Amino acid sequence: MRHSAPRGRFKRLACLGAVATLAVLGFTAPAQAAAPIPGVDEIASSSNIRQIANVPKTGAFAPESALNSDLAFQGKYAFAGNYNGFTVYDVSNPRTPVSVTQVVCPGGQNDISVYGNLLFTATDSIRNDDSCNSVAVPNTEPEGTPRWEGIRIWDISDPRNPRYVKSVHTTCGSHTLTLVPGKGKDKNKALYVYVSSYNTSSASLPNCALPHDKISIVKVPLKKPTAAAIAATPVLFPDGGFPGDPNSTATSGCHDITAYPEKDLAAGACMGDGVLFDISNPVAPKVVTTVRDAENFAFWHSATFNNDATKIVFTDELGGGGGATCNPTVGSQKGADAIYAIQGKGKKAKLVFQSYFKIPRENTSTENCVAHNGSLIPVPGRDIIVQAWYQGGISVWDFTDAKKPKEIAYWERGPLAADRLIVGGSWSAYWYNGHIYSNDIQKGLDVLKVDDRRLGKTDKQRAWQINPQTQTSYRKW
Repeated sequence: MRHSAPRGRFKRLACLGAVATLAVLGFTAPAQAAAPIPGVDEIASSSNIRQIANVPKTGAFAPESALNSDLAFQGKYAFAGNYNGFTVYDVSNPRTPVSVTQVVCPGGQNDISVYGNLLFTATDSIRNDDSCNSVAVPNTEPEGTPRWEGIRIWDISDPRNPRYVKSVHTTCGSHTLTLVPGKGKDKNKALYVYVSSYNTSSASLPNCALPHDKISIVKVPLKKPTAAAIAATPVLFPDGGFPGDPNSTATSGCHDITAYPEKDLAAGACMGDGVLFDISNPVAPKVVTTVRDAENFAFWHSATFNNDATKIVFTDELGGGGGATCNPTVGSQKGADAIYAIQGKGKKAKLVFQSYFKIPRENTSTENCVAHNGSLIPVPGRDIIVQAWYQGGISVWDFTDAKKPKEIAYWERGPLAADRLIVGGSWSAYWYNGHIYSNDIQKGLDVLKVDDRRLGKTDKQRAWQINPQTQTSYRKW
């Protein structure tokens, strides 16, 4: 979901409330495969996957309104975002993860990434300043009222004691962020942060005027992160991008960008457009090609390359992550994944649609369920991904045959309540060093283990650092 707290723009609801995009519910499809729907807090799964640990939310993160968000990994630590800050877990023993520190620093979504001794969090709600004691500022406050949103930079030389060192204000805030290492003279000296943000509701919102067809790129000197500053604000859609229609969101920025730096490529999920970028010059990304799907995609939300960068899985966050869209009424092609092949090279590359994938299980009307964040599982010669579906649970599926994707494992909880929809479920589900880690919005950190011959010896593979929105070839691990 990558939710955001409401603040007047529809972008805040594009990840939190069902609201406008649920107009697409008029679509009817054949009933999905029948399967028992688990009861409140019951667990259901395929026989080849099991939960081995859970660490509940605590302290300032315990309230229902304090939503858990994204994950990143480095060494023996998992870094887990929450709308009120972030938690650092020691996962050296995946069966007994330990929370070693909780940093309280409100500012949804607190989307999170790590690089070396630096950690980055995204703030996409207007605050009165950049401190961790800041408070939200309503849109109705008069012009001249202090306002801040953007990215925060932390020193994690000691992961148990993160130190806040710098903030950078960005136009329209930072809904998500993506790290791109420097090249050439900047190699090992600088890091670029692609800041994705957007506006879908008003031309006169503070700090987020329309048109907003750009991203912000922050340059971070690795030896002096306090000198981090905006390096460029490239306009990606000079023609305005997709204008929108009753079923699909207009483009006015990007929700998320996944970079594959060693391939000089990035994939953008930009509201009404799916985008392939050339990032051979990290400070000047160029649009190679775009695709649209006004019939079935309501909101292009996120993207994942396969390991060879010959395919992209795009997600559609129908209903903004707050709606019950995993049911026969909505059908199998809305709120789903779309697999595209990258055909051709360089400036001639095109994205060619292959198929849709959606979990083949029905959820109740009190469960928010839609395609969300996932990552590759490093199986040589295969394209296998683990993915979060909010209260639809966690799905492991194979898209080696892009026209015939197939689920090979799943794990889910039943609804949080039978009488009302509580926003919950798995926000992000990622593979790291032989296990699946899920940051559940309400239930905390889950650790799962898959035992399936189709995954080969993935439990033997080790990565030192993983930010799923900055992909690296697993053949180099």
